[in-house]
Amino acid sequence: MEKKRKLNQPTKSEPESDIWAFLTCRGTKSTFVCISLFALVVRLAVAIHPYSGAATPPKFGDYEAQRHWMEITINLPVKEWYRNSSTNDLSYWGLDYPPLTAYQSYLHGLLLKFFDPSSVSLFTSRGYESYIGKLLMRWTVLSSDLLIFFPAVLYFVTAYYSKKPIGEKSSMAWHIAMVLLNPCLILIDHGHFQYNCISLGLTIAAVAAIFSDRDLVGSVFFSLALNHKQMSAYYAPAFFGYLLGKCLRRRNPAFEISKLGLVVLGTFAIVWLPYLYSADASLEVLSRLAPFERGIYEDYVANFWCTTSILVKWKRLFATQLLKLLSLAATISTFLPSMIQLILLPTKQSFLYGMLNCSFSFYLFSFQGT
Repeated sequence: MEKKRKLNQPTKSEPESDIWAFLTCRGTKSTFVCISLFALVVRLAVAIHPYSGAATPPKFGDYEAQRHWMEITINLPVKEWYRNSSTNDLSYWGLDYPPLTAYQSYLHGLLLKFFDPSSVSLFTSRGYESYIGKLLMRWTVLSSDLLIFFPAVLYFVTAYYSKKPIGEKSSMAWHIAMVLLNPCLILIDHGHFQYNCISLGLTIAAVAAIFSDRDLVGSVFFSLALNHKQMSAYYAPAFFGYLLGKCLRRRNPAFEISKLGLVVLGTFAIVWLPYLYSADASLEVLSRLAPFERGIYEDYVANFWCTTSILVKWKRLFATQLLKLLSLAATISTFLPSMIQLILLPTKQSFLYGMLNCSFSFYLFSFQGT
């Protein structure tokens, strides 16, 4: 009887002895909801604290940047959003993200205009920092997180663990917690009024779609991520290498590549439609996305150029054009091995490693690595 009782007792290796495994055994959705509620509380706790630049003229910090973009997009025609003019001084927090960010600013601006028109009125709203204005801005960030980033994380963990054995699913709760409770993302977005949750959410959704073998859907999501923040390009070589490698292994590679190309070009064309009426209009936007005049790095960017500037004064010794070529060569040479490996061996696990390697290459060596 004693021996039989011992056999029936759970051992330390069984899921019942692990709280995270217990949550996982309760189901993916319940696990996600529990962690999401705690992540939401953390975000709210960060949002009630002050932010850098508050009541500090002339530019008032990141809050003013995002508010000003809403002011511009609400009051000016779409063709003038990226154009320097008497009504849109680009030296004062000019738009420097792709069009999808501008459309997002417009939608959020409608919310502010409805509840607090003074917060987005042209010219007179500069430096505007009312309580209701800040509350509405906090809400735009939180709602973006809840509507895009949180569902994307659920989509990813569902796709990633769908074919994993039961024993490995005990790690799922840890993965959800690590992503939703990432302190960098929470502090930057909810502490300083940023919207990285949108571009990152779209990227995570793209990865999840690819893990679910929905490559066309993944291409649409990643194209949207690229059109929200150019920093999403950090992952572009990995996406390109993996999808190209898969296409080359199918019965009709040319047809598969054409399908992906049409989906990507179609998505870009829809997003950029207001700026495709002339080459000059498109170049006006593109010039804002690569602000080379700021230098190869900004003071707070701890990339290769900033770190080594202690010994080599890059900005002083070399012309901007040469530094652009130097950073381009360094970036390509460091991500190229990962991209080639993905073309030759396009596995899902190597795709994740490729994204990590390529993002490091861009962060360390790309021009203006912010």
